[in-house]
Amino acid sequence: MSDTDDAETDEPPGGEQAAAAPSFEPAEPAPLGVVRTPTGYAAVDARLERLADADRLPADGHVEVYEDVHRGLRAELTSLDARPDAAAPGPVPTPSPRPQDTRHDTRHDNRS
Repeated sequence: MSDTDDAETDEPPGGEQAAAAPSFEPAEPAPLGVVRTPTGYAAVDARLERLADADRLPADGHVEVYEDVHRGLRAELTSLDARPDAAAPGPVPTPSPRPQDTRHDTRHDNRS
């Protein structure tokens, strides 16, 4: 065999096959396998279930899901700190009937 014959073949010296070129294409979406334990709060559990959407998306779509879940969880936490609506009717205190006690002296100020 001459030197020109070796140059015409696609095999590298030593008879080894050339390795396949690496692919730089993104991998297909795959489930992450993260276990989501229910909290017992329906609104929070619904937000956490939204994380399952990331399993069907490529990595660049995960950010949108995570930010959406984060916003939702923050809103749920904020709602816990909110005061009850002033317009919502609540129990109205009613004065209890108290007999007029004339023997009770109310002139002292109860300071000891």
